[in-house]
Amino acid sequence: MNKTNLAYILLVLTTIFWSGNFIVGKAATIYDIPPFSLNFFRWLFAGIILLPFTFKEIVLKKNYIKENVGLFIILGITSITVFNSIVYYSLYFTQVITGVLMISTIPVWIILISSLLKIEKTNIYQIFGILLSLIGVVAIITKSDLEVIKGLEFNKGDLSIIVAMFSWAIFSTLLKKKKLKVSQITLLQVVIIFGLIFLTPIYIIELLLGNYIILDKPFFLTLAYVVIFPGLLSFLFWIKGISVIGANRSGIFLHLMPIFGSVFAIIIFKEKIMFYHLIGAIFIIFGIRISNIKKIN
Repeated sequence: MNKTNLAYILLVLTTIFWSGNFIVGKAATIYDIPPFSLNFFRWLFAGIILLPFTFKEIVLKKNYIKENVGLFIILGITSITVFNSIVYYSLYFTQVITGVLMISTIPVWIILISSLLKIEKTNIYQIFGILLSLIGVVAIITKSDLEVIKGLEFNKGDLSIIVAMFSWAIFSTLLKKKKLKVSQITLLQVVIIFGLIFLTPIYIIELLLGNYIILDKPFFLTLAYVVIFPGLLSFLFWIKGISVIGANRSGIFLHLMPIFGSVFAIIIFKEKIMFYHLIGAIFIIFGIRISNIKKIN
């Protein structure tokens, strides 16, 4: 298997795990699991799990990390501190379907930021592919009914998602801007460390406001999922995907999240496959395919 095909597989798995993260995140609101506390413990345990595998390299490359500390701080804040916390927070106020729709627009932000920073050139195929994918996403989310779009009201959860998707776009774009001389697993560890530094004060504030975690079965099951799948595995897969095919082409895979979200809804909630699911899937699949066509000079 060549590197490109492997990257595609890893990115598809990433979107599956992240789709599940929205489902679990919404379930966390039902069980009154505080969003910032959930995110804090998610990355605290992820960091502890990674430490035995990354400690040696971190020590050996401590000077390199110090030289690029500014970049690592930004990566930590945009991914660990901001994006994940705000996603969980927003699900207290908005629907999963709204959140997934808005997150699926991240590729547009990635292309914009990549272009502004002159990191990647955007070709006509990528633009057309994104447009097709967006049509597919809208078809699924709105059930191919324009009245659904008109009925969407932006609350603070929706506005929070905007901040989250912009934050993740910055993270993805900066990963492509500079080839970091650390392994992928160590990169994730360093990002977690800096992210937790800025997340800890937020977690403490949440505690002071009286939002405590109840150590029960729902919490431990939720924590186990978010640590392993959308946490460790997804980040490693996402970083690998970007390193192989670039931020723009990786970003288009986020359009698969509404499809997987629909599948999860069918399995968990016994929903039926509707015509608009098939229409949306066709547009998204073609969008991903076209966006990966190389420009002919």
